[in-house]
Amino acid sequence: MQSILDFFCKVYYTKNVKLTLQKCGDILKTRIKELRKKHRLSQEELARAVGVTRQTITSLECEKYTASLILAYKISRFFGLSIEEVFDFSEVEEVYDGKISKEGT
Repeated sequence: MQSILDFFCKVYYTKNVKLTLQKCGDILKTRIKELRKKHRLSQEELARAVGVTRQTITSLECEKYTASLILAYKISRFFGLSIEEVFDFSEVEEVYDGKISKEGT
């Protein structure tokens, strides 16, 4: 059951969010730093756990870089959360909703 939910999260993210981010050039806000500190992990430890460099984790936390779908999935799974619980899509949803209503008008 969990793998089916994970699959649909990936599909949703790829179809709706990643494409909107690419068009808008937005950077996602994340809870990575908050979650990392809650679990008493260093940036290096989290980076090793998800297979990236410490600099990548730093860039995500400082919102200078948006995670790929695979990296977002790995980070979310590491913390036992959904992608939506780690990455804040509220601004993306506003942009996406705005584009739909403008196109429909």
